[in-house]
Amino acid sequence: MIPAKTASGHQVLKDRSVSLTPRQRAAFILIDGKRSVDDVLTATSAAGVTRADIELLFQLGVVAAGGTQPVTPSANDETPRHATAQERYTAAYPVAARLTAGLGLRGVRLNLAVEAAGSFEALRALAPKILDAVGTEKFAELDAALRGR
Repeated sequence: MIPAKTASGHQVLKDRSVSLTPRQRAAFILIDGKRSVDDVLTATSAAGVTRADIELLFQLGVVAAGGTQPVTPSANDETPRHATAQERYTAAYPVAARLTAGLGLRGVRLNLAVEAAGSFEALRALAPKILDAVGTEKFAELDAALRGR
């Protein structure tokens, strides 16, 4: 199953109107309508996220089953398409959230800054700080998403 944030879930992400534990919040941030529950559990295993944490997000109504299937280009599509800023933000945000959440206590402020970044430009402005915190190897994935690759 591929969960996605609901409209109320997006609002909760912004205003924190629903109290979530750090584990639940880590899973909630990674739920993007593209990753399966198992993918989210794998990515947050170091934080101790369990299936029960994700089930609670469903019960709270902040996520629902749904999501999107990956779009594969047609064989006839020869024209390269450049990703828009919104598409790059959508791809880069979960990567940045995962990287900064993985920093533990030393990355709390940076993780909060990523959560508050509501645009591609804001997220791109945080990139140097994320690079400093996680190193070049881990940052490569975020760099590719920010560049639209």
